[in-house]
Amino acid sequence: MCLFILAKMRPTDLLRATPAGIYCPPGDFYIDPTRAVERALVTHGHSDHARPGHGAVLATPETLKIMAERYGEGFAGSTQAAKLNETQTINGVTVTFHPAGHVLGSAQIAVEMDGTKIVASGDYKRRDDPTCRNFEPIACDVFITEATFALPVFRHPDDRAEIKKLLASVAQFPERTHMVGAYALGKAQRVIALIREAGYDAPIYIHGALQKLCDLYVEEGVDLGRLAPATLEKGKALDFAGAIVVCPPSAFADRWARRFADPVACFASGWMRVRQRAKQRGVELPLILSDHADWDELCATIREVAPQEVWVTHGREEALVRWCELQGIPAMPLHLAGYEEEAE
Repeated sequence: MCLFILAKMRPTDLLRATPAGIYCPPGDFYIDPTRAVERALVTHGHSDHARPGHGAVLATPETLKIMAERYGEGFAGSTQAAKLNETQTINGVTVTFHPAGHVLGSAQIAVEMDGTKIVASGDYKRRDDPTCRNFEPIACDVFITEATFALPVFRHPDDRAEIKKLLASVAQFPERTHMVGAYALGKAQRVIALIREAGYDAPIYIHGALQKLCDLYVEEGVDLGRLAPATLEKGKALDFAGAIVVCPPSAFADRWARRFADPVACFASGWMRVRQRAKQRGVELPLILSDHADWDELCATIREVAPQEVWVTHGREEALVRWCELQGIPAMPLHLAGYEEEAE
């Protein structure tokens, strides 16, 4: 009697790093490619992961809407919506999108073939977020994790405590405008939702660059409360004293910012853990709020997923690779270029 044992596919035959991003040879598709390709699977809408010009894009419905808002309806030759936790097959490769907890519509992408399963996390966080679905750990052979904050110094404080700091300052300085710098996709809406959750029901003023994405979030069922444009109408006196204004961080240096009453410069970012960064940006009230997992959360996620191997990408790769090795988990850095820090 002959016994035939089917060998599992080698992970590097299923996914591999290329100059254009992570490529699946049997499926003939890329995950978050950094240049235009024929077929792209996109984890979320931030511009370092979601680029225009692909022949075909597969992403969650929310991510497709975000890409259309940012790039126009013709951002790809064709598009297909992927529902979370529903499996489909591409050229014999099983593909499933799972929640990543990063921003609205963000997903991890699980690919599986011949007994080998790899999960590409994209960007993710492990905190409860009223603006998107929480991260779901997915068992796999290989886990591809981001490493944006993969150094032990990065341990994010409680999100709600940071919002309490902001509201305490607003109460303490009613004559001043609090300008909160937050990136347009994800961070701005999360900051607003957390402010509402803390009981603040006055209008929150927003920079024009945030309007369309805030509208999109509201259309998708995210409650942001009363929003108003941070603009001055002709013949109307308004100095925004005591108000909260949310804007892109770049707006701090614009003429637009001069209209506000003795503004308190706030910046919501995981990088505000680094005092020098806050000082360089002239931030008076740093708010350590991140849409990425911190060091402890990265390590806890790897333990929870329990992969046989870890691949580390875009961030502080070497430190996390070393931690994995100390835990007896084989790991390697992918050294992918082109993934910046837009989300922070």
